[in-house]
Amino acid sequence: MQSTDQTTGDYPAFRLNQPRFDQGTFLGRYRHFLDIIDPRTLFTTKKQLEDAIKLLDDFKSGTRSENVSNKELWEAQKIKQAIIHPDTGKKIFMPFRMSGYVPFGTPTVVGLLLPNQTLGTTIFWQWLNQSHNACVNFSNRNATKETPPSRFLLGYVGAVSSACSIAVGLNVLINKSSALGPTGQLVKRFVPFPAVALANICNVTLMRYTELWEGIEVTDSKGNVLGTSKIAAKSALVETAMTRVVLPAPVLLLPPIIMTFIENRTKFLKKFPRMHFPLQVIVCTASFAFALPLAISLFPQTAQMKITELEPEIQAATDEEMVHYNKGL
Repeated sequence: MQSTDQTTGDYPAFRLNQPRFDQGTFLGRYRHFLDIIDPRTLFTTKKQLEDAIKLLDDFKSGTRSENVSNKELWEAQKIKQAIIHPDTGKKIFMPFRMSGYVPFGTPTVVGLLLPNQTLGTTIFWQWLNQSHNACVNFSNRNATKETPPSRFLLGYVGAVSSACSIAVGLNVLINKSSALGPTGQLVKRFVPFPAVALANICNVTLMRYTELWEGIEVTDSKGNVLGTSKIAAKSALVETAMTRVVLPAPVLLLPPIIMTFIENRTKFLKKFPRMHFPLQVIVCTASFAFALPLAISLFPQTAQMKITELEPEIQAATDEEMVHYNKGL
């Protein structure tokens, strides 16, 4: 059965704690993260998770049954990676998993794009969106160093406050240009993107600033911890922040374009005006599902750095040219 898996190329020989697809290419990372964000893993039962973990433990100890195929092992690892944090070994709360990002985040995206926003609704939807983002950022951080609850609360307040301030400031600026007429109204529909993009940078930085303060663990090719690096932590946060800028682009730019086209160039909504909101929900969900794997595939989750770029004490700890660390998601 294993030989069949290998010859098809869909399920190569299983490698524990290693990705199934080549992480050196964008396509490989994209296919890998499609597994990570697969919403079907949200319905994994406690027994299914326990069975998956046991299967992987048996493989590690060399006691797995010969009847277990590579496909079953890869599926077990997919379940574990989607639910269990790689550093803490604990379950990630369902709404804050990457597989739950689209299902639980879509309502706030729809809210952000609702027409005729008031100051109150703008603040509410930005608060809800950035609160969800903050919890996702914290839950999927590099957790090799423990973060006290007080630092989480401080980061949360800073992240949400900055997000709401940016959003409100941009909305006030656009409202002053209401004299532009239809053009101004069209521009206003795109305000959430720069607001969310800037806010996301603040959010991920503030929610994970402990990594910058204390550093993150880096390992050699065998998984041995070489030390704690602030330089690696900075690289991890910069790459994660870049994904958070790319992520809202399709999510917040495509729906206004699509909805404006349908409203002005077709008769569908004129015939079925009650379909306006359901259609917007569908468009937002599809855009979110399209954008998420593209954004997080920009960089591999397990990143590498040249040993010469890191602190002297880490350089002295190994003869290898590259070190590895969990970038987080």
